Order: sequence, then structure tokens, then C-alpha cells
Amino acid sequence: MAKKAIIPGAFQKAAEALHLSPGIISGGHVFLSGSTGGDANGHMPKDPGEQMRNTFDKIGIVLAAADLEFDAVVEMTSYHVGLRDHFEMFDAVRLEYLRAPYPAWTAVEVAGLRRIGAIVEVRIIAALPGAD
Repeated sequence: MAKKAIIPGAFQKAAEALHLSPGIISGGHVFLSGSTGGDANGHMPKDPGEQMRNTFDKIGIVLAAADLEFDAVVEMTSYHVGLRDHFEMFDAVRLEYLRAPYPAWTAVEVAGLRRIGAIVEVRIIAALPGAD
């Protein structure tokens, strides 16, 4: 099966350091690596809402590099440190980016994430046009 890496310029350095693709096209879909809420300078904000928006903004950058928008998202898995403490806020932020028909979604409570200070990480699967 053919696959193609999606590595937006802003993520090149991290992709090389971590030996991963921020997104990869395979079989009519784009699979995105998990994104956390660090800003463009790598700083992890303490504000949960800022982290959540940064997370979705970074997802949007990878989708755009594949010529997609958020309406292409078919599945989302979110990993949360302190899920019940910020679930309502996360749900509100999520709805700033996603519209009906909403993607399938699983939210998972975790003990921790790789990035120190991160409270959320989101992975996405998006469909390419004509992938039906």
C-alpha cells in the first residue's frame, strides 16, 4: 500500500527529531499523529483553553497541508489528563472547529502525556475527497 508523509514546514524540525510524520496519507485517509497544545515556540501554556485551541490549530495546519479542512475529519480520539476537570471546556472548543455531521469520537482519561504540562492530546483520521 502506498503512503505519503504530510510534514508542514512548521513541523519539520519536530518530525525529524521525533522520527514521525505529523500526518500520513494511506488508503484514502489522512492519519494525524497526536497533537498537544504547545504554541509555535514550543511553550506549553498553563491556560487549558489556550492549550485546546492550540491543539486544534495545529491539527488544522496538518489538514491544510493535505488540502483538507475540518469537515474531512471522520474520527477523533482525545486523551485527557483531568478529563472531568476540563471536559466541558474541551467540548466547547471542539465545536468551534467541528461541524455536523460530527466525526466519531472517543475521549480517554490518561495519567500523563509525553509533553510536560499538556492536559490534552488529540489524534485525527480524515477522509480524502472521493474516499467513499
